[in-house]
Amino acid sequence: MKVEFAPLSVPLQRRLQTASVVQWVFSFLGLAQCCTAAFIALFFTRFWLVSALYAAWWFIDREKPRKGGRRIHVLRNCIVWRYMRDYFPITLMKTAELDPRQNYLVGFHPHGVLAAGAFLNFCTEASGFSLLFPGITPHLMMLSLWFRIPFFRDYVMSGGLIASDKESASYVLQKPEGGNLLAIIVGGAQEALDARPGSFTLLLKNRKGFVRLAIQHGTPLVPAFSFGENDLFDQVKNPKGSWLRRIQHWLQQIMGISLPLFHARGIFQYSFGLIPYRRPICTVVGKPIPVQKKHRPSEEEVDQVHQKYLNELSKLFEQHKAKYNIPEDSHLEFI
Repeated sequence: MKVEFAPLSVPLQRRLQTASVVQWVFSFLGLAQCCTAAFIALFFTRFWLVSALYAAWWFIDREKPRKGGRRIHVLRNCIVWRYMRDYFPITLMKTAELDPRQNYLVGFHPHGVLAAGAFLNFCTEASGFSLLFPGITPHLMMLSLWFRIPFFRDYVMSGGLIASDKESASYVLQKPEGGNLLAIIVGGAQEALDARPGSFTLLLKNRKGFVRLAIQHGTPLVPAFSFGENDLFDQVKNPKGSWLRRIQHWLQQIMGISLPLFHARGIFQYSFGLIPYRRPICTVVGKPIPVQKKHRPSEEEVDQVHQKYLNELSKLFEQHKAKYNIPEDSHLEFI
């Protein structure tokens, strides 16, 4: 006998979607601190052996974030990510096929405040990455700082996140069998300070390290733009030269992470809080840009490929912006 379950009511679906987003937001804002506190606190209880054994494991496993990480498919396919997808909603769109016999380097833009599109599209299966790009294994780079936090490092690695450094990138891109996609949020933490609704400013003009990396490995470059990424939060005004921007820049230099003062809606009200607005995000993955392999490219060669990348990214934005209600006179600005 076949058992059928009644569909969830709309209010219950909304609560589950909101709960999944709350879990995602606070996993990055608070879970890291909780993991550190728990690791230290266990040493002063009868369960001290748990932290002691984990410390030994942590030492043995310390290079794993630079060696492709440790994805756990059960967690990537967890239903909570589908509720998060439906909250905004978030979608993934491809404009060209990717050959699974090759490796690819994807430049993701913009960073936004918390990189929701990058996380959900490349670190979970909620938007159907494996169905859109069969045979391709995605990896997303994240600040190495996060992989120094006990327990939390294993949580982020489970989705395909790896350390953000040259060694980690090379490990993924140099695999001869192909089928790997390395996504880099090129603007990084600094670009998050300019993330606000209606902003199309990308910190990209002088960011050429990812281009040099692609040339050294002969890896095709793929531009990706996430429409709606900057619309999830409002941010306290922090124009360049202001005292707030100087403090944020100073803290970023010390800690490696930026601290945008963002706000949006609350859990039970819509006027103020840290929960993102329910605004759609569509990440559009562009066509691969062929790159000729050269171990030591000159500055001129890097500049040429970098300019081609900027042109293709701008073209991608212009071709699709009308679908997402972006004014005709709005264009990407590279700084």
